[in-house]
Formats: sequence, C-alpha cells, structure tokens
Amino acid sequence: MFNIRLNSKDNQSGKVVYNAGIVHNIVALAVAEVEGALPLQGKKNGISLYLEKDGIYADVSVVVKYGYNVPELAYRIQQSVKQSVENMTRYKVAAVDVHIQDVIFENAQPTEPAEPTEKEEQNQEN
Repeated sequence: MFNIRLNSKDNQSGKVVYNAGIVHNIVALAVAEVEGALPLQGKKNGISLYLEKDGIYADVSVVVKYGYNVPELAYRIQQSVKQSVENMTRYKVAAVDVHIQDVIFENAQPTEPAEPTEKEEQNQEN
C-alpha cells in the first residue's frame, strides 16, 4: 500500500497525503458511474494502482453488459477514472488500462407459453 503526497505550491504550510485506499475507492466509484460496466467482484474489485514519478497508472478489469459498444465503453471508463481522480485528488493520472473480462447476458424475459396443439389437448384429456 502506498501513500500519495501532494505538496502545496502556494505558501501554505503542511501537506496533503492520500492513502492508496482512497484513490482505489475513487476509481471504483468512477467505474460504477459508467453505464454498462460492472466492476469485478472480490477484494480489490479488479483494480490495481501503480504510483510512478509521472503519475498514477491504473489497471481496471470490468464485466460488460451485452449490447454495449466495448471500445466506446472502455473509453468512457478511462475518461471517468481520469477525471474523478484528478478532480478529487489533484493528482495526475498517467494511464488507465481497461481489461474486459467477460460479457454478461441479461436474463431473457420468459416468453408466453404456446397454445397447446390438438394432439396435446387430446393427451391431456386421456
């Protein structure tokens, strides 16, 4: 686990330290805001963060609902994560890699049962 330090450029004393868990939660919320994407279930929700000198690198693994354009969805996830992290922490996001792990098909609505044929009606009567 790492801490992210942001030194103030103004003449203010003190510093702001962001725990990696805070940044992780911001990324998870940003992914959840994108319609059609679901975070992976588990301890880390499919999110890995790496701190480098040029910024934060994020690997995000998601499940996509059937019917959504995958490249467009991945782009929206990247933009959502970048904007959320940079707006909430003022820390630079160097890259967001999106990994599509699976596609979920919504449960189809049950169709109405077909009317029984004459042969089935005769079998039921006997």
